Amino acid sequence: MNILEEIIEHKKIEVERRQKLSEISELELREFFNRETMSLKAALLDQTKTGIIAEFKRMSPSKGTINDSANVEDTTAAYAEHGASGLSILTDEYFFGGSTDDLVRARVNAIPILRKDFIINEYQVTETKAMGADAILLIAACLTPAKVKVLAGLAKGMGLETLLEIHSEEELQHLCDDIDIVGINNRDLKTFEVDIERSLQLRKLIPADKIIIAESGIDSVETIKKFKAAGFKGFLVGEQFMKVADPAIAFAEFVQQLKQP
Repeated sequence: MNILEEIIEHKKIEVERRQKLSEISELELREFFNRETMSLKAALLDQTKTGIIAEFKRMSPSKGTINDSANVEDTTAAYAEHGASGLSILTDEYFFGGSTDDLVRARVNAIPILRKDFIINEYQVTETKAMGADAILLIAACLTPAKVKVLAGLAKGMGLETLLEIHSEEELQHLCDDIDIVGINNRDLKTFEVDIERSLQLRKLIPADKIIIAESGIDSVETIKKFKAAGFKGFLVGEQFMKVADPAIAFAEFVQQLKQP
């Protein structure tokens, strides 16, 4: 069993437990369920922003603890202040040290928020809306094309945008009309190997009407410029900022470098 399969098996148990604690009807009564969502897609196309979806992530299966002391409110506020197009908040607790509470606390920021988790069923889509997110992540590697279509359609009906994460040419079959953004993950979730060049090649096969972002392994301004030249509209970056003591400072310095000719 590879790490992705292990995560999904654990997620099935976790979601079943969460469903028993709060039924969908209860989620629909929560404060944020009826709020008007913000468009991550529009934010990525806003030329006054950086195109960066800045991530708050405490740990990962491949790196272990990344940052267990950063404050989610302070960090995400700095991301927003210095030009992030959106926020990505990890809500998986067991493997990534995140929580629903992290996303709720980050909701004070007036920019789009992506819920980063392993979404496997309809309950989690409703849960995503109820916690105040604006966009949902669907990972092709752990869903069938039919399931992606169902979940993306449900998300759209709730006003959520959908980011579909792919890593291979085979996963292009998961694309459907309700996908708003396509994320090409430079990291193979089964092996955790990073290959930027393969992502650049895969980008050429994606329909021109889809907004494309790069995910993982983005550790320099030069890498972002390379992706921009290839037509990428956004960049999901987390570890680069979270691995230092003060992610807020790291992000501000990165953006300053990005603005230089």
